[in-house]
Order: sequence, then C-alpha cells, then structure tokens
Amino acid sequence: MFLPFFENLREANIPVSLREYLTFLEAVKAGLVTYDIEGFYYLGRSAMVKDERHLDRYDRAFAHTFKGLDDVPLSDVLEAVDIPADWLEKMAEKHLSAEEKAEIEALGGFDKLMETLKERLKEQEGRHQGGNKWIGTAGTSPFGAHGYNPEGVRIGQKESRHQRAVKVWDKRDFKNLDGDVELGTRNIKVALKRLRAWARDGAHDELDLDGTIRATAEHGYLDVKTRPERRNAVKVLLFLDIGGSMDPHIKVLEELFSAARSEFKHMEHFYFHNCLYEGVWRDNVRRWDAQTPTWDVLRTYGSDYKCIFVGDASMSPYEVAYAGGANEHWNAEAGSVWLERAREQWPNHIWINPVPEQHWGYTQSIKMIQQIFEDRMVPMTLDGITKGMRELI
Repeated sequence: MFLPFFENLREANIPVSLREYLTFLEAVKAGLVTYDIEGFYYLGRSAMVKDERHLDRYDRAFAHTFKGLDDVPLSDVLEAVDIPADWLEKMAEKHLSAEEKAEIEALGGFDKLMETLKERLKEQEGRHQGGNKWIGTAGTSPFGAHGYNPEGVRIGQKESRHQRAVKVWDKRDFKNLDGDVELGTRNIKVALKRLRAWARDGAHDELDLDGTIRATAEHGYLDVKTRPERRNAVKVLLFLDIGGSMDPHIKVLEELFSAARSEFKHMEHFYFHNCLYEGVWRDNVRRWDAQTPTWDVLRTYGSDYKCIFVGDASMSPYEVAYAGGANEHWNAEAGSVWLERAREQWPNHIWINPVPEQHWGYTQSIKMIQQIFEDRMVPMTLDGITKGMRELI
C-alpha cells in the first residue's frame, strides 16, 4: 500500500534504494508507529532520507502522497482507533463572524500588550479555554492559540491562521531553500540576465578562436590559443525572508534562489524572518546558535554589491517601527533602523515581494517598508523582476 509513496520519493529525485524502502516496511509492520501521523512522517524520513539537503523534497513527496487523509470522516476514525489528544486540540479553534471580530478591541499598543502578558503570567494558575482574558485556547484573549484577536501573542499553536500575532512564543523550525530545484519556467533566469557585467577570469580553458587564427597565420603552423572564460562579474547579496507567512511562497522563492545561484558567480545569501534585525543566518537548522551579526555583514560586503531583499513584508507594524517589536525575540533596535543601514551600505538595492501588487495597500507593514525603500519594491513577476534588475544597474 506504500508503493506510491516510494514512487513519489523517487520522482522527487530522492535516491531511495529498495533496501531502504523494505526497511521502512519492516518498521511499519513491527508497529513502531500506530495512528501517529507525525511519528509515521519521521519513521519514513529516518529510513529513506540520507542527506539533509533532501528534507524539503521529502516533505513535498510526503504531502503529495498522503493528501486527503484529513477528509476522512471523524466519526469513522473515532470508531476505529483511540485518537491522541493533540489531534483533537484544533477542534476547539475559534471561528468568528466578521461582526464578532469587529467587536474585539486591541489592548492599546505594543507596550500595553507586553505589560498585560506579564501580569497574566503572574496571576494565572490553570488551563483556560474559550475566554477573553486568560492565556488559553479558542477564545478572544490576546494570549494563546486557536482563537482570534487583532493583536496578540501566539502561544502553543503550530502555525499562523490570521497573520495578526505581534509575537510568537514558540520554537519554530524553518527549512533552507532547495537550491537545486528545477525551474518550472526559464523566465526568472532570463530576467536576472539583465543584470550582467561580463569579465574574463579564472584559468585559460576557453578556446580563443580569433587569437588562434591570428597566431596560426603569424607562425605558419597551428597555434591554439586559450583564454579565461567570460563570466558575469556582478556581485549580489541576497537576503531571504523565511518561515511564517512566507510558507505559501516557497515554490517561487526556490525558483528565484535557484536561478540566482546559477546566474551569479559572486553571490552571498542570508536568511532573516519578517524584518532585518541584529542577526542573520545561512542555515535555518542553526538559526539561533549560529547567527551572523548584521554589523559583520555590513562591514564585510562592500558597496559594490547589488543588494536584493526578498520577502512578503507582511508582519505587525511593531516589528518594523519598535525596539522589542520583533516576532520571536527582543530586538534592541527597530527593524527600520537596520533596513536604513542596509540601504546606506548598498546603494543599489531592491525589495522583491511575492504578494500580488494589487494587495500591497491593505497591509500596513508593506506600505512602511515601501516608504523605507523609497518605492524600490517590485512584485515577484517577470515584469517586476525585470524592472528590479533595471533599478540595480
């Protein structure tokens, strides 16, 4: 019954051997996991993925193979098995009408929100559900999970539902972009080619036809001449927003990343989340313990680099404008301060936004970053990237 899973893994270019697949089947037969989709996911990954660069491909193959399991009627499942409690937690999610949402007021700003959370932590003694004050689930309190509030602190919820949390009090795992992804279209690469400054460098390994003809004519015998290959000498610094609201844009982000890697020999990339702060990272697995100070990046890469930010710019306005407003940590300086420093260090810069341009006006943080970048924000479309490359020349 798991043969389609094996075939999908192979189609995703994951080098799974028949022996590894049989080991996976033996583990399933032995009952190492039962009725635990997360355990089943990790069992398959540990048995059939040998290289961490293939983890993202495994995730996509897994999702494609087992899509639709959520559509199985809950009554059928309950009759067959004992459902773990964590599978039923989301049943308590709060779904409010537009009128009910309009009745809920924000607490009155970032500082007031943090102050109130501190008081709740001191006072609360037990679990709460469905209320409007305490840290709990399925209510309208600013603190907790699976509820609704226009400004809140998300605690104990796997992923965002309304994109309104000011802070997230949970450990989240982000994944590196797959730089080997095959492009579904060559359009992005063609658009990036507009940013070119050709120079010859490296070993003399390319035939110099004109030089060979000239030398042969001068010497009277075949005299083969070679020269360094002509390469794109443009230097690019790429900052990639990862995780959270960027998850729906992973595919196009990977296409852009893959095209840029193949087009620019001199390219450096760093990840950030939502907005630029005091630290960036190259590996999302180690984004907390192996960050690169942003000051080091500013001092290391000269002003001759073309700087490209890629992100949806969709976040709480506090993350851009306030010290301490960062989503997952306490930042000593506002994100806008770091963005201004980046713009000053790299005068040739743009921001590429995967959100359709017609929707930008509905998100306050997008308008704020547009203003910081003095309208050097372009949509992640062929025309948008082409326009962005012209801005960088």
